[in-house]
Amino acid sequence: MASKRRLSKSEDKESLIEDASKARKQPLSKKTKKSHVHNEVEENDSVFVKLLKTSGVILKTGESQNQLTVDQVVFQKKLFQTLRKHPSYPKIIEEFVSGLESYIEDQDSFRNCLLSCERLQDEEASIGTSYSKSLIKLLLGIDILQPAIIKTLFEKLPEFLFENVNSDGLNMPRLIISQLKWLDRIVDGKDLTTKLMQLISIAPLYLQHDFVTSLPEILGDSQHADVGKELSDLLMENTPLTVPILDVLSSLRLDPKLLSQVRQLVMGKLLSVKLDDLPVIIKFILHSVTAADALEVISELREKLDLQHCILPSRLQASQSKLKNKGQSSSGNQENSGQDCVILFFDVIKSAVRYEKIISEAWIKAIESTASVSEHKTFDVAMLLIIYSTNTQTKKYIERVLRNKIRSGCFQEQLLQSAFYIHYLVLKDICPSILSLAQSLLHSLDQSIILFGSLLYKYAFKFFDTYCQQEVVGALVTHICSGNEAEVDTALDVLLELVVLNLSAMKLNVVFVKDDMHLVIRKQLSSTIFKYKLIGIIGAVTMAGIMAADRSRSSNLTQGRTDLSTEQYTQVTSLLQLVHSCSEQSPQASALYYDEFANLIQGGKLAPKALEWVGQTIFNDFQDAFVVDFCVFAEGDYPFPVKALYGLEEYSSRDGIVINLLPLLFSQDFAKDGGRMTSKESDQKLVSPLCLAPYFRLLRLCVEKQHNGNLEEIDGLLDCPIFLTDLDPGERLESMSVKEHSFMCSLIFLTLNWFREVVNAFCQQTSPEMKGKVLTRLKHVVELQRILEKYLAVTPDYVPPLANFDLETLDVTPPTTAAISAKIRKQGKIGRKQKADGSKTSSPDTLSKEDSSECDPTPSNRSKLEKEFKGKEEKTSVSLQNYHAFFRELDIEVFSVMRCGLVTKFILDTEMHTEATEIVQLQPPELLFLLEDLSQKLENMLTPSVARRIPFLKSKGNRNIGFSHLHQRSAQEIAHSIVQLLAPMCNHLENIHNYFQCLAAEDHGVVDGPRMKVQEYHIMSSCYQRLLQIFHGLFAWSGFLQPENHNLLYSALEVLTNRLKQGEPDQSLEELLSQSFNYLQNFSHSIPSFQCALYLIRLLMVILEKSTAPTQNKEKIASLAKQFLCRVWPSGEKEKSSIPTEQLQTLLSIYLEHTNSVLKAIEEIAGVGVPELINSPKDASSSTFPTLTRHTFVIFFRVMMAELEKTVKGLQAGTAADSQQIHEEKLLYWNMAVRDFSILISLIKVFDSRPVLHVCLKYGRLFVEAFLKQCMPLLDFSFRKHREDVLSLLETFQLDTRLLHHLCGHSKIHQDTKLTKHVPLLKKTLELLVCRVKAMLIFNNCREAFWLGNLKNRDLQGEEIKSQNSEESEDDTASQVSKSKATEDGEEDEVSDGEKKQDSDESDDDSN
Repeated sequence: MASKRRLSKSEDKESLIEDASKARKQPLSKKTKKSHVHNEVEENDSVFVKLLKTSGVILKTGESQNQLTVDQVVFQKKLFQTLRKHPSYPKIIEEFVSGLESYIEDQDSFRNCLLSCERLQDEEASIGTSYSKSLIKLLLGIDILQPAIIKTLFEKLPEFLFENVNSDGLNMPRLIISQLKWLDRIVDGKDLTTKLMQLISIAPLYLQHDFVTSLPEILGDSQHADVGKELSDLLMENTPLTVPILDVLSSLRLDPKLLSQVRQLVMGKLLSVKLDDLPVIIKFILHSVTAADALEVISELREKLDLQHCILPSRLQASQSKLKNKGQSSSGNQENSGQDCVILFFDVIKSAVRYEKIISEAWIKAIESTASVSEHKTFDVAMLLIIYSTNTQTKKYIERVLRNKIRSGCFQEQLLQSAFYIHYLVLKDICPSILSLAQSLLHSLDQSIILFGSLLYKYAFKFFDTYCQQEVVGALVTHICSGNEAEVDTALDVLLELVVLNLSAMKLNVVFVKDDMHLVIRKQLSSTIFKYKLIGIIGAVTMAGIMAADRSRSSNLTQGRTDLSTEQYTQVTSLLQLVHSCSEQSPQASALYYDEFANLIQGGKLAPKALEWVGQTIFNDFQDAFVVDFCVFAEGDYPFPVKALYGLEEYSSRDGIVINLLPLLFSQDFAKDGGRMTSKESDQKLVSPLCLAPYFRLLRLCVEKQHNGNLEEIDGLLDCPIFLTDLDPGERLESMSVKEHSFMCSLIFLTLNWFREVVNAFCQQTSPEMKGKVLTRLKHVVELQRILEKYLAVTPDYVPPLANFDLETLDVTPPTTAAISAKIRKQGKIGRKQKADGSKTSSPDTLSKEDSSECDPTPSNRSKLEKEFKGKEEKTSVSLQNYHAFFRELDIEVFSVMRCGLVTKFILDTEMHTEATEIVQLQPPELLFLLEDLSQKLENMLTPSVARRIPFLKSKGNRNIGFSHLHQRSAQEIAHSIVQLLAPMCNHLENIHNYFQCLAAEDHGVVDGPRMKVQEYHIMSSCYQRLLQIFHGLFAWSGFLQPENHNLLYSALEVLTNRLKQGEPDQSLEELLSQSFNYLQNFSHSIPSFQCALYLIRLLMVILEKSTAPTQNKEKIASLAKQFLCRVWPSGEKEKSSIPTEQLQTLLSIYLEHTNSVLKAIEEIAGVGVPELINSPKDASSSTFPTLTRHTFVIFFRVMMAELEKTVKGLQAGTAADSQQIHEEKLLYWNMAVRDFSILISLIKVFDSRPVLHVCLKYGRLFVEAFLKQCMPLLDFSFRKHREDVLSLLETFQLDTRLLHHLCGHSKIHQDTKLTKHVPLLKKTLELLVCRVKAMLIFNNCREAFWLGNLKNRDLQGEEIKSQNSEESEDDTASQVSKSKATEDGEEDEVSDGEKKQDSDESDDDSN
């Protein structure tokens, strides 16, 4: 059994056998004192030789092994019994050992005794093993001989310490020490430990290393503590032995305090250790970690681990290449050694984090708690990836940490790239886990996290081997097939980057890509299934873009631009002609083709030759399809008279052009109805007016690209009229048929989309004349929207023509069917015409009828405005926001027109400059139209994904319909564009501010003064709100947290700061934030509506959140919020309140959260504002808080109860160790809190509506629970010193809890399930309070002062519920007596609690 144990544990056995075999081949030592005949049996009369021979060992001379004639255990047993039973025992022990000492004086004999014995052949059948111990090891296994033999060995060992290795290859010191390893029993462990440590202190360094590492194999568990102490002392004295000592300490069972001390010592040396020693040191540090100090140790280890240890492999690679060039061959071994050390280093860490949960969690927390971007290392990224791969339980935790680090900008692309570059040797082994993590990150909604996941794919492909590259491509193809838009786009982008990065490697993975894309696209284009046809159009346009790509930038030719070859040109044109022919039978397919082609051209990727062909073809086709000469009057039997409307020039000649819209629309509807066409119409192909706006966008972008932004070739389309009819219905609206209503709606939708695309096209033109025409078109858009609302209000089932043609849109709204049977061909010319000198736009004073209900974002405000119009405007209930998907998208460049000034009719009247300005003046209705569209774009792009989460089972594409052009830009680009518009938006904000300031001054502060123009006031107020909403959306953008966007934030803040005064350059962020806060705060005096007030407060809070010292401005937020709560806001005559309940609740919560004293604020509202409300007439409000009315009381009550409970819950419970002053402060705080609670709870006697009672039950219980947890421990040790205060507090609280009990009875009497569901928990809490108060009194030796009585069920007014007996008066009397007695006897005062146990016969428990 002993032999088996030795073979299973010893690592030196094979080396010993090896040494023995070598010894047999080597000549005898030259130091032999006497010669022996080779292979001769030792014949000696000594007791030592005789006893060995008797027991079964034959000593041999020369190079022969000593022979063992019996089993090893049998030999030890025989020798032990022989010695023990010898007549001269114990003297025989000394004689035996003396004989041994004499025998081993000969070095060859000594060597034979240290080498294994030879088993005789006839004994091999016996029990045992094929390997035999040496004679010395056998003798050490006998307890009575062990101490003496150990002494002999240690006396003999110094002779060999400083000798070189013998010619026979044996190292005698190592061979001697190996005899002590794995002994079954150590007789005197302490003595052996002392001898070993003494030996280590005098031995040469190379032997010290061996002796130290042998200690765990020699000593038993009982000696571990002593050895550990000795080794720790040696560690401080002998630095070269650090690695073997730590290796041994990791294997010993030691006191945690000792390990901690050694760990601290080692930590100090960590920066100076060699790479070869690092694995052992890290292993010891991680081995010594406990749950209590894990985070501290890992944090320190993370800080002190210098990356040069891990960078070494890359440096070795570089040095290897240099040495190869010099012809040196030693670099290969050096590189392999360095790589092995790095791999071993990470193996130690991987083993620790896999099997020790406290280490993995502490490492993650250490990285998570690192806040500074500069403090993060490549090692952090590598560690998170390693832990992610080794510990499945922490995957979600690591993903959360990674997402937070990515969002905060701590983990950036450069850091990730460095991590892969430095640690690729380790990371390539966990490639599957890295790809799994990347897949998870790509499912995120946050663009920065998606980008990080794509970088994981990119660098895994770049730094890993062929197998990993294949896995990367496979994973990306899986993402492409997922159907998720963000995943597909990201995966395609990564694949494109990989092709650029390593084309040869990507060619090996071409198996994942379709072989013949042409065949697939042609099949899709010819498909009868509409969805696949649309997919084929997108694919064909994309392929044409790749084939006709402009490669001039990548060309090395210096002569002009590289263009397409004839073959390529033919392929591109034939493919585009195929798409056109396959899509011309479907207006939606054609429109999608035009939009996709326009997006391709906008990217500027077409070669000049292809662009020229496309431009000429589109130019001619557009003329033929949609443009007719002004002189050619539309003929046909139309239901409405056709007129050329909305022209911007007076045509003095008949060479003008007109957009042929109404005839095309009528022909399309006529063809649907199966009517007979004229002979002229039958000869022509019918073009759907649905394609007008998409086709024009394509035409405009072609001309723009060909002429570097100059649109003179098509500028006639900006001011040309349209064949329409009188659109304003007037009094004939009700008399028109449903079909006529639908026709007019479609006509207006198509006209609006035409004007929107015209504005997109010409918005960036610089001439004043062009700007004026663009503004006029904006005015026309606003007018048409007002008219459209009238038609939609009487046509509820109408489905507008599509304006956005991607697949998601078609899934959401039914496609319009059109049987195209004819095309009306009109000859015309699109070109630059002479401009009439008398061209006019609307003058700034025409601000009368252009407003519409669309101007207000909320239906409630629209309804309110209609009432205020007092019949001047016809009531409509249609919001064009619901039809957003049916309007063409405005480009982000359109908003540059906001740089034009803002002039209102009111200011013009007072300054008498009505005719002074005529062109390039932006009117308020048009400004509102632009601001509403911009706010929608900003919300779609910059609002956090969680805040705008799509409801379950709702199409995810719905929200993005109408924003396809916007999504071609990044959030950073959109934010940059809005920052560029900040200055003009500040101009408008200040102008509107001045407008309301002047209005208030002229009306002497009266909100509904006689000089107020309701329509104008409403539009200006809506503009104000939209501007603040845009400002808030911009500054609340989470992208500002990312380091790459810090400069953009600085730029935005500088715009606001410079509005006050021209700021100094290079101001700090805090200074910019402070100045911006002050600038925006100035607008509080002119806020026209409660909605604007809330957006201003939110905007100031967002600015405040970015400051590192927000406390000084926090009170400003509270003061401003209170100011808004105390302001009288305008309201309609029949409206209870003009303030939306959610917004009022939000503003009140902001006030209470930011005020210095929540309790004082609540007391002011409940103690001052509410009594004013109670004493006021029915429809009046509080004079101090005008926003507090009977209608809004429940909101105030709910917020005050919630904030009160939140405040006391956050107060730390006192402890007996706190100072007296702290006890008094907390007791005073609780007195105030209970007083506020009493004021609030008593209000239910006056305001007893169901919502108020529900709030009281819910938050009343939560307050009592907070009182139990936070206040009662304070009362335990405050009762003796502050008797009166505690008494007063509990008496007050007793009345509150009694009222809560009455409320429970009231809820059951009325059988209101919404209220009664809170009753059981509340009653349980009240009973716990009674018990807790009793425990507090017992703790303070005042038990006799506590009594328990019956509390009757009463209603809110205090009337007894009929089933109860009249005992209340007796209870009250008993309460007073108890209190009096406690006072008279000198006992500690006690409160006679009203929360008494109810009688068992009460009906209260029936509902529990």
